[in-house]
Amino acid sequence: MDREVQFIGQSSAFLDAVERASRAAPMRRPVLVIGERGTGKELIAERLHRLSTRWQEPLVTMNCAALPETLIEAELFGHEAGAFTGATRARAGRFEEANGGTLFLDELGTLSMGAQERLLRAVEYGEVARIGANKPIMVDVRIVAATNENLPKMADEGRFRPDLLDRLSFEVITLPPLRVREGDIAVLADYYGRRMAAELGWASWPGFAAHVAKQMEDYAWPGNVRELRNVVERAVYRWDDPDRAIGHIQFDPFESPWRPAGAVAPAVKAAGNTAAETPAPAVQHDLDGVSDLRGAVDAHERAILEHHLGRNRYNQRQTAKALGLTYDQLRHCLKKHGLLERGEQ
Repeated sequence: MDREVQFIGQSSAFLDAVERASRAAPMRRPVLVIGERGTGKELIAERLHRLSTRWQEPLVTMNCAALPETLIEAELFGHEAGAFTGATRARAGRFEEANGGTLFLDELGTLSMGAQERLLRAVEYGEVARIGANKPIMVDVRIVAATNENLPKMADEGRFRPDLLDRLSFEVITLPPLRVREGDIAVLADYYGRRMAAELGWASWPGFAAHVAKQMEDYAWPGNVRELRNVVERAVYRWDDPDRAIGHIQFDPFESPWRPAGAVAPAVKAAGNTAAETPAPAVQHDLDGVSDLRGAVDAHERAILEHHLGRNRYNQRQTAKALGLTYDQLRHCLKKHGLLERGEQ
């Protein structure tokens, strides 16, 4: 499991999921953990084990998507010597290894129908048979499974066994994506920022500039907490001035004017305007709700200035060049928005 990911959050949606996991932990029944990538499914699985009566027994993890279909059953149930080509000696499967403890099956939705059928028998009767063996082995294993798939839909489409789904869904814990966890983005960003600052040996943590904090709040975080950690730590380690609040953040690590043309559609570059190479993040506006055109335009202009100041380490001449302005024009804009002091070197 990823020990670098921490269980941090204060939103009610997140705490409700944690509380449900805590209540289900002492039960001997299977639990399904559902959530988008990066939401912390493996951490919930570990919590279910650590708070159970099995906490001193093994917690065995298997990523069902990491193995080819031909090896999944051998990994789950083990095999006898000579059971298939390359099986030179007997090997215990994950069920045997987890006997008395918990077996965490990650990416459950990728299991083949054959593996699902054998898993069903193991869950229902507590017995597994190594490939090539004549007699089954009794095991006492608590199953925790995780997926980002819609298993009921897969069952309706014939891609997942409905009877297995019934056996595994005694309790279903659905983790909220980061974008709906109110207040948690700032908490997590501060935590990972402080940790990276300490790793770099900074004397203190300067925090994030207001415009960067807003960019993080407005971002959708498709990769959830795992993505946030990478984005924040990357922003901190790239920042050259530990005494100044982090003024620039890059969400897409592949963003570059030299990105291979096949990766994305080429951007249209205005003649003589280098800003087209590094556009400022889009600022979302409720166009129907705009009652002050000048105020809305000024807010957008200020956001662009703050973004490019941070990107260019508050170097005014580089910022002016990036925006296609003269130095004096940039100074005028900074003064207009009260950013002149921030832009001083």
